[in-house]
Amino acid sequence: MITFDRDPNTYKHWRLTFDGPVATLALDVDEDAGLEPGYKLKLNSYDLGVDIELRDALERIRFEHPEVGAVVLASAKERMFCAGANIYMLGKSSHAWKVNFCKFTNETRNSLEDSSETSGLKFLAAVNGTAAGGGYELALACDEIVLVDDRSSTVSFPEVPLLAVLPGTGGLTRLVDKRRVRRDLADVFCTMAEGMGGAKAKAWGLVDEVAPPRTFPDKVKEEAAKLAAQSDRPKDGKGVELTRLQRKIDEQGVHYEYVDVAIEQDARTITITVTGPRADETTKPDEITANWWPLQMARELDDAILHLRTNVREGGMWIFKTRGDIDAILRMDEALQQDHWLVRETVGLIRRTFARLEVSSRSIYSVIDDGSAFAGTLFELALAADRSYMLAKEDGPQVVLSSMNFGPYRLPNKMTRLEARFGEAEALRDRIGERLGAEDALDAGLVTFAPDELDWEDELRLAIEERSSLSPDALTGMEASLRFGGRETMATKIFGRLSAWQNWIFIRPNAVGEEGALKLFGSGTKPKFSWERV
Repeated sequence: MITFDRDPNTYKHWRLTFDGPVATLALDVDEDAGLEPGYKLKLNSYDLGVDIELRDALERIRFEHPEVGAVVLASAKERMFCAGANIYMLGKSSHAWKVNFCKFTNETRNSLEDSSETSGLKFLAAVNGTAAGGGYELALACDEIVLVDDRSSTVSFPEVPLLAVLPGTGGLTRLVDKRRVRRDLADVFCTMAEGMGGAKAKAWGLVDEVAPPRTFPDKVKEEAAKLAAQSDRPKDGKGVELTRLQRKIDEQGVHYEYVDVAIEQDARTITITVTGPRADETTKPDEITANWWPLQMARELDDAILHLRTNVREGGMWIFKTRGDIDAILRMDEALQQDHWLVRETVGLIRRTFARLEVSSRSIYSVIDDGSAFAGTLFELALAADRSYMLAKEDGPQVVLSSMNFGPYRLPNKMTRLEARFGEAEALRDRIGERLGAEDALDAGLVTFAPDELDWEDELRLAIEERSSLSPDALTGMEASLRFGGRETMATKIFGRLSAWQNWIFIRPNAVGEEGALKLFGSGTKPKFSWERV
């Protein structure tokens, strides 16, 4: 079983250091410490374990070190920044593992860009050697790239010519959408296994700055200081230590304080129940600890989602329920609108956690029954669902909108879930704070169905059984297409292509067949391709 919680004292692959407003995350991969047996992580290549540590380090910088305004992603190995995803790991992995690995890796990359945009934390890639494939993709997720000009170091996307696959964590999209590299130049670059370095890499827009080895450290320090100066994170702020989550895993599921996961193996369904805050939960930023409900709830839900995606693959249907006091949730939503760096980081974590739902290849229903607390922040779980069922009865459950539903938790396409649902949702602002029963919620378009007490059990059971009987592959494609209606962004393009193109390429014999490029890499034997264009 794969777990996603880490501690800096147990890192095997990253070194985290601090120098005033600049933190440095240096990649120093232990080649003998792969997450699974059967491969060595040579040349600073990475597997899921390396990225799990990176995710943990980033969260600790965000919450524990408010004085940091810029993060330098560097390498502790000479002449090698990062060789990307470990090829031998990919070659031996199942199709599902490869796709989920790429998805998690890209979510981690996206989180760098989210922090840069919304919380003032900037990122610099100090490329002191070769950056190939996923190594260059990590650099592309940063605000700025500085490359050493030593006549041998290059950036490259060698996947197409060497492996018959694609840069799987957004490389192609970031190249043209983010860095605005011309399409024809990108075409040349992506078919050059050797990559490009020096002044030409800068001229083509592949990096921002180049510097010779003797001045490279000073150039990195200078550029990092410039980025840190752009940050509004408080230099004298007090951080919050992210203590280890308390969870219990048993045959019934996974259990935390505010999140409970119940697994029904035979039915292939999973019920995730999120409990709201206590009535006396603090709303004062100076009193926030890691146990503050919004922060702890988000960390628990994030951990649960990752656990289920990785370890419980046949649980193809997630049913969300909520419990708690609506008034306490709305009071907490008011606290989440305060202008405070720690509140802002907490909202960012909730946003990124909720965003994992739309890109998870699982059907999602929300069930609004007696005792539910789908209000404000927790109503996002209903809006993220493919369908929602609300019990209609006298003195039955209610749903409530808050200001948090109108901006802070935007999807990767920069739309709120209400905008994605209706196209335009400003008219619903007038209903903020209104307690809506089943009939009113149905009329407002906020729920899908509202069966009465007589039909509730049967209708819900049939809906779940029907969905669970359909092809998971077809559902994944359908859901991915429906969840991101409206405008496109770099992030939605990345996830759409990951779900479709990369997913497809990863099962083609030219890549993973017995004579495919990914299988034969490093063996000295050339791959044999089927030359059909499909």
